[in-house]
Amino acid sequence: MLKWAIIFAIVAVIAGALGFGGIAGAAAGIAKILFFLFVVVCLLFLVLGFTIAKKI
Repeated sequence: MLKWAIIFAIVAVIAGALGFGGIAGAAAGIAKILFFLFVVVCLLFLVLGFTIAKKI
């Protein structure tokens, strides 16, 4: 998921540099959503890992 966020961020930068504002904004929005989704899932797995490790 982080890989796709980075890809969309690169697409947004390239599209912005070439003057495609709509595409750049959409790609940046998708990259932002994917990044924050990655962070939430990562933190969720981290918390679950600590709680399950204590029970074992």
